[in-house]
Amino acid sequence: MDKGTRMMIFCLLLAAISSPVLTGEWKANVVKDLDVLVTSCVVVPCSFTHPNEKLPSSRLRGIWHRSTFRDQSIYREDPTQILENFRGRTRLLGHLGQNNCTLEMIDMKDHDNGPFCFRIELARTETDLSTSDKFSFVEDCVTFRMLPDPPKPTLTHPKTAIQGRPYTVTCSVTHTCPSYVPKLKWSTVTTDDVVTEVQKEIRFGYWEAQSILTFTPEEKDDHTEVTCTAEFNGGRTSNTVLNLYVKRTENYNHIIIPTVVAIVTAVIFGVFCFVMVKRYKGRIAELQNGDGSMWNRLSRMSRRIRSDVSRPARSDQRTNNGNSKSSADQKVSKIRFPSPKSQPKSCNYQEDLGDGDDYMNTADLNVYGNI
Repeated sequence: MDKGTRMMIFCLLLAAISSPVLTGEWKANVVKDLDVLVTSCVVVPCSFTHPNEKLPSSRLRGIWHRSTFRDQSIYREDPTQILENFRGRTRLLGHLGQNNCTLEMIDMKDHDNGPFCFRIELARTETDLSTSDKFSFVEDCVTFRMLPDPPKPTLTHPKTAIQGRPYTVTCSVTHTCPSYVPKLKWSTVTTDDVVTEVQKEIRFGYWEAQSILTFTPEEKDDHTEVTCTAEFNGGRTSNTVLNLYVKRTENYNHIIIPTVVAIVTAVIFGVFCFVMVKRYKGRIAELQNGDGSMWNRLSRMSRRIRSDVSRPARSDQRTNNGNSKSSADQKVSKIRFPSPKSQPKSCNYQEDLGDGDDYMNTADLNVYGNI
């Protein structure tokens, strides 16, 4: 291998080693687009790499500028070099020494749509701040989609709440400003309710704020509204309403109460019947075993009926006996002819038989005159 060939191979190896250092490691990782609420704020995640060894932040200067006009800066360390419309509204959240170029913008305007790009400048030394190297990541810029109205929070919850059992409702809203997290508020919160706040990144450049409400619904909470309100930086608000439906705890009162009433009524009626039957049985037993038994009463009643039926016959017999006796007396007695002067011309004689019947004996009538 001659000297020229060796020199060519050495140059190729040197080019292969130095190429990544010179051109391959100037990279930036910036989110491409974000949804930004007007009047609110935005945080643009950004990180970068450079070919030099790790440098302190004092030797690095970060710049954010418009993509088409590099001299129109929206962020610089020197605020006098920033466009007037962006002064006081932008700042770096990360440390450049840690390769963090995250940008924050507040009080967003409708025309702050971008695109905006990041630029890194490297000073020669910490005392000599003249620029030795610089690189603009014009191919990795961010664009904002401006939202005139705030996004509505999302409610996640079981379909039906059960009376007396814990019920959880999660209110969540997506945003792009983790340095000013939206405040989530509930319409009805008591001392017994539990509210948990959660903040997490869901994807590159987007975060989610969550408020988890746990409470125990009662019967009075049925068909009521639970509202979650999201308040964003800048004062804009939005809300979502949940119509709460509370399922009453299953019970069998509608079956138990009528059944108990029927049983109690049947028992009372049964006891009443038992007492009445027992009472009448006792009365019948008294009538059968005592002097005034039913049979005696029936016997007396029968005799009374027979007595009432036979009374007229005895009266007739008594009348006939009286008549017979009078006839006999007439036959035996001697006929007397009293003097008309001694007795009245006629006399009525009435004999009381004692049985209520009147009887007149014609034989005892006095006859005047001589026969």
